[in-house]
Amino acid sequence: MNEINTTFLKLSKRAETKDNAYLVNTFVNVGPLFTILSNKDHEILYGRRGTGKTHALAYLGDSLKKSGDIVINVDLRTIGSNGGIFSDSSLPITERATRLLIDTLSFVIDGIIEEVISDESEKYELSIISPIADQLWDAVTEIKVGDNVEIEIDEVSTNSSTDEESAKLNVSLKDPSFEFGGKNERSKSLATSQKVKRQGSEHHRVNFSSVFKILQLLCQKLNVHIWILFDEWAEIPQELQPYLAELVRRTILPNGMITVKIAAIEQRTNLSLFNSNNTRIGIEEGADISTSQNLDEYMVFDNDETKALEFFKELLFHHYSSINESTSIKNPDDLVNQAFTQLNTFHEFVRATEGVPRDAINILGIAATKAADSKISMENIRTAARIWFSRGKEKAISNNENAFNLLQWIRDKVIGERNARAFLLRTNHKDPLIDYLFDARVIHLVKDNVSGKDEPGVRYNVYSIDYGCYVDLMNTNNAPKGLFEAIEDDSENSIFVDVPKNDYRAIRRAILDLNEFYENVS
Repeated sequence: MNEINTTFLKLSKRAETKDNAYLVNTFVNVGPLFTILSNKDHEILYGRRGTGKTHALAYLGDSLKKSGDIVINVDLRTIGSNGGIFSDSSLPITERATRLLIDTLSFVIDGIIEEVISDESEKYELSIISPIADQLWDAVTEIKVGDNVEIEIDEVSTNSSTDEESAKLNVSLKDPSFEFGGKNERSKSLATSQKVKRQGSEHHRVNFSSVFKILQLLCQKLNVHIWILFDEWAEIPQELQPYLAELVRRTILPNGMITVKIAAIEQRTNLSLFNSNNTRIGIEEGADISTSQNLDEYMVFDNDETKALEFFKELLFHHYSSINESTSIKNPDDLVNQAFTQLNTFHEFVRATEGVPRDAINILGIAATKAADSKISMENIRTAARIWFSRGKEKAISNNENAFNLLQWIRDKVIGERNARAFLLRTNHKDPLIDYLFDARVIHLVKDNVSGKDEPGVRYNVYSIDYGCYVDLMNTNNAPKGLFEAIEDDSENSIFVDVPKNDYRAIRRAILDLNEFYENVS
């Protein structure tokens, strides 16, 4: 196997398996992403699994530390009490949520103190910081015994009495005598014992007001900006997420010396809820925190071919040069020319990735194995894409029978009947199975808010079907002819287009009616 293919096999497929230095070295900026993330606004970075959220936060954190700020990286997969208590549905949700809040705040406090202790410049006075941190600990955790109290009173009483009488006559010629005796004993005792039995469960209580005030004081004494980067937000059970969001809103967001960035998966994020009193708990997007970027919108080939090609060219070069430091390949173009048989093969590779870096690395590894000592060919890419789709995606969604059936139905309707590879759904139509397929990366959002003249005010989202769904049809009569079918302004003749426009007379032939699917399965 040639050197390039061998190196491709070594590329890390998951960010968490590599150290921070590797993540920083292999990060590729996407448009204005880093510039926007670097501002001090509180923001959410959305993106499906494998789109590079962890990479982005790692690069941001490294840059901020170099500027002298304190950065706390909170991997929410590692937060939590022993025994998986957050997922234990037998416990009250308030108990699970409050322990989550305490564990999260504890992690943040530990992170701040660790930064203070490890700082070699000695700009922080530990004698001042430590007592404030202790106050913060006291505000974060407080144990309160429940109000259900049972009092048991034990009372024991005893009575005893003894009556005894006797008479004795002694007749003697020498010394006659007479004796009479009596004895009477009575006793009474009373013993009372009282036992108080407290019965109920312990409850944690977080004093949001105190936490905010002491945390603010701590920041003032540190006199440095603090960045809290929450990664893997989706790992928190959705029913608990609003409570963690409420903690962030009450104790951190109002603090002008702290900035919060959250990396999340949109389809698996629940930032707020309304309780029985119709009071909102959690964070309101747009009002409390902004959504800065969505990585799903950037790198899909059909969104912007030029940007997608440049991004993945840089991505491969950064990863390659991080592993093979002695390489003679000095730029991305040189790597593409030496790794692929032709430029069109690299283009096909980028299309097959559907804008997901993790999928790109997996497809490339399989293709490199197939190519062995040769350059990667078009056939290698298509074979690898088919294998990765079957191994990494289709098997995963097969556990959800309804989602799997919907994918098959979409494939038959869009590819089989229309010779297209994309479809439209109304923007106001929220379907959990569509969200599931999107999260599983078997359908991809190409463009949102598309409209047609024949339906003023009605807008659609354009979804494309994953490359792996139709790669077997390439070079056959059943291969998709374009992204989707539309109708020109002055004709009823259908055409296949790659980029939806707002001036088409009708786009109804590309609209998918999910009601038809649900009617068939009901």
